[in-house]
Amino acid sequence: MAIGDVIVAPYKPDSTISIGIVDGPYYFQADAASHPNRRAVRWIKTGLPRAVFSQSALYELGSSLTLFKISRHTDEVLTVMNADTEDADTLAESVDELPDRGSTDTDPVEDEPEQPRASRIDRHIRDFVLDALSSRITPWEFEEICADLLRVIGYQARVTRYSSDGGVDIIAHRDPLGVEPPQIKAQCKQKVSTVGAPEVQQLVGTRGHDELCLFFSLGAYSRDALAIERQRPGLRLLSGEDIVSLLLDNYDLLPERWRRTIPLTPVLVVSDFAD
Repeated sequence: MAIGDVIVAPYKPDSTISIGIVDGPYYFQADAASHPNRRAVRWIKTGLPRAVFSQSALYELGSSLTLFKISRHTDEVLTVMNADTEDADTLAESVDELPDRGSTDTDPVEDEPEQPRASRIDRHIRDFVLDALSSRITPWEFEEICADLLRVIGYQARVTRYSSDGGVDIIAHRDPLGVEPPQIKAQCKQKVSTVGAPEVQQLVGTRGHDELCLFFSLGAYSRDALAIERQRPGLRLLSGEDIVSLLLDNYDLLPERWRRTIPLTPVLVVSDFAD
């Protein structure tokens, strides 16, 4: 590793990716709680949704090695890093326009282990589902699949059909007739960019007495948007990772149309802790 090298850092806690450039020499920080061997990095793009990158690139980034060289997808990394925008949807479109996006090179990659252990396969599946939700269905179908996810966990749900819905895409409730409180109002955004406070506030503004609010988005939420969630009981912001978890947990109960669009099959895999 040398000054000027590009660094790509997947961050597991929120499933995002950051890109930066090494801009300092190696140093040892003896009082560090962890990772005392360090180099200064100037971060260019931080908190990028994984959906920005191709499935093939994400698989390469899923290597279990702590430090390794990206060999097959440098064009995607540099395109995203050098773009004049922070908007994740625009970045994803730029990656889509690259030649041979998502192709898988059959040549072995130096220092990249081919170990299909449980955590790596799980991440690959989650990336596949997220990509399918963002690219294989229309915005209207995204509203439909969100409504179906509510149905399989016990709610009655209907998608609003009129254009002036005031930010409400789905109305859900527990009782069959929908007359008993609480009623849930949901908004659906099929985008991987970060959702800000104004969009969340628009949904909150539709909330009446004894009503709850859900926001479905394939992206993440800004700090201000998350602050609104903390301050407003009865408001829940579902990110792309939350939606993927909900879909995987209830996959067998989903209508066949969605299982054809996102084809998955159960399989046993080697544990991460196997020798």
